[in-house]
Amino acid sequence: MTVANCRQGDLADAALASSARFVDLDATAWTNNTIRVLARNVSDTTADLGAATLSVQMTKRRVP
Repeated sequence: MTVANCRQGDLADAALASSARFVDLDATAWTNNTIRVLARNVSDTTADLGAATLSVQMTKRRVP
């Protein structure tokens, strides 16, 4: 997902607008201006996400 002014090392978070109890989302500032989101099924059953809105938040890393 493209996010302007994002850099490697920035903090990233992702959330689905729909209910997904057994889906774990992991967001990482992957490259410049790009956040990678990984959705992982943490149940023993098959999960079908279908169409859903994905929200991503990026927080700039503070360098002391």
